[in-house]
Amino acid sequence: MMKESDLVTTNKLLLDIIKTNLKGEGLSWLGAWETTPDQINSIGKTFVMAPRKTGKAIVQLSDSQLAALNEADLTYIAQWSIDRLCRVWLLSNLPATDQDKLYKAISQLCLSAEMNEAVALYSALPFLPFPEIWALRCAEGIRSNIGSVLEAIMENNPYPAQYLDEAAWNQLVLKAFFTEKSINVIVGLDERANLALALTLTDYAKERWAAGRKVNPQLWRLVGKFTNSEIFEVLKTGLQHYDQVEQRAIALAVAGSDYQPAKDYINTFPELKNVLTTNSLSWDQF
Repeated sequence: MMKESDLVTTNKLLLDIIKTNLKGEGLSWLGAWETTPDQINSIGKTFVMAPRKTGKAIVQLSDSQLAALNEADLTYIAQWSIDRLCRVWLLSNLPATDQDKLYKAISQLCLSAEMNEAVALYSALPFLPFPEIWALRCAEGIRSNIGSVLEAIMENNPYPAQYLDEAAWNQLVLKAFFTEKSINVIVGLDERANLALALTLTDYAKERWAAGRKVNPQLWRLVGKFTNSEIFEVLKTGLQHYDQVEQRAIALAVAGSDYQPAKDYINTFPELKNVLTTNSLSWDQF
């Protein structure tokens, strides 16, 4: 999670982007909010009315703003609509003087949120004060069946990897595969890999194969370094499908393991041995 000094800098950048994208009534509305004496008690009404004041256009960025987002690892914000950005900024700038009051206000927003409001709420998690207290709310969001809400939690969001416990994290990753989200933009994917998740994913792979379906090659990225005799049998099944993409993904996964029988088995496939020897494979290719 961001340090307080980084959060202040980021909020200034977000505000700069907002002000260059708002005109007239929207800009006046934002200015009035900045001087509201009791922002926490009024956030409900303000949060809901944001699109009517800001519109829903995708934000336009100057070269310097885009460079600043890139430096802060926030380039995904370039894809946001202005109302989403404003809502995130509003939440991130609520006074951090009363944790219980703030938690109650944002929890109430979560309970009554429609789809776009929920997207903004989960997008705001990395920017909120008292970061630890939102973990349960984040875990609850993973149960959503709304694609855009799940994407706000799973994709380009550093909060889950830093604050979810292992069970909730594993649920997030497994659901990302179930719902065919962009696995490669889940922040902390490699760092949070664990044996329990690897075993769950190999079971999932077997279910996919039994149903005659392909397996997302990114799955093996989370399995390879935990390869043992049990997982090795599953990997052999995948290799024997003779699907080049799947074979290469499994080979790359095995290359990151310490399980020598799997490494030896990979070497019986000349093409796989060659691409590993030449270091011509990376997870970005899958």
